[in-house]
Amino acid sequence: MKYWTGSDSTEEKRYQSQGDKPGPSRKLSMSDELIMTLVRFRLALPVYVMAHLFGVSGSRVSSVFTTWMFCLFHIFKGFIIRPSRELIKKFMPSSFLRTFPRTRAIIDCSEMFIQRPRNPSTNARTYSTYKSHNTVKFLVSITPTGAFNFISEVWGGNTSDRHITMHSGFLELVSPGDEIMADCGFTIRDLLTERKAYLTIPPFTRKCKWGKGRYLSVKEIRKTRQIANLRIHVERAIQCLKTFKLISQTIPWNMKSLIHPMVVVAAFFCNLQKPLVKKN
Repeated sequence: MKYWTGSDSTEEKRYQSQGDKPGPSRKLSMSDELIMTLVRFRLALPVYVMAHLFGVSGSRVSSVFTTWMFCLFHIFKGFIIRPSRELIKKFMPSSFLRTFPRTRAIIDCSEMFIQRPRNPSTNARTYSTYKSHNTVKFLVSITPTGAFNFISEVWGGNTSDRHITMHSGFLELVSPGDEIMADCGFTIRDLLTERKAYLTIPPFTRKCKWGKGRYLSVKEIRKTRQIANLRIHVERAIQCLKTFKLISQTIPWNMKSLIHPMVVVAAFFCNLQKPLVKKN
């Protein structure tokens, strides 16, 4: 008994009877911890700077950030929802009504830089030839007004857009008659056709009949411009995500499990802002 407690007595100690815990008291309130989490998330201040600002150790900063980020993720993920077709139609911007009035969602994939993994196979799966860097990749979907309505799990940067779309759970949310707008890199027309939905992508160029080169007709050029003018909103939405600097810089490998929660939390805060696309 003396070895474990430093005392020969087996009587109950005062701090035990009153329910008090020995050791230093909690230095940060819950509100302070939340503020610390949001400041680090938004500004990506180094751990040692956050530790100095809040008067705690660096390990404490990391622990608090991880705990709160998972907590916020589990609260906010239920708010990233797919609105009904009637609700989307009610708030459909005029720019969509004039050209593609049946649009239900605009999708795109985004990549985020990560620290190079030591494992060779993981390094190969995450290396993006497009970015010439190790990345993670995820699918996002927005409504015509620019609100996020789907965020997929993250995949290695070497994963194709089609594979992510097939296995992310997005297709399960597609209803018959939906029109999904995407870039021409999304070769998913057959997947949407199976669900009686439609894919809107820019037309592909055709080989010239009169010689070398490829071309588009005047009608196809006009359609390409119309789609580009509307698809830019998903790029704007992704840029809004990346205003949270912790996910816009190279993410350490030891934070890989936090990437999806951080993206979902950022999407929730982006949805609280004014619509990217006005109705009129």
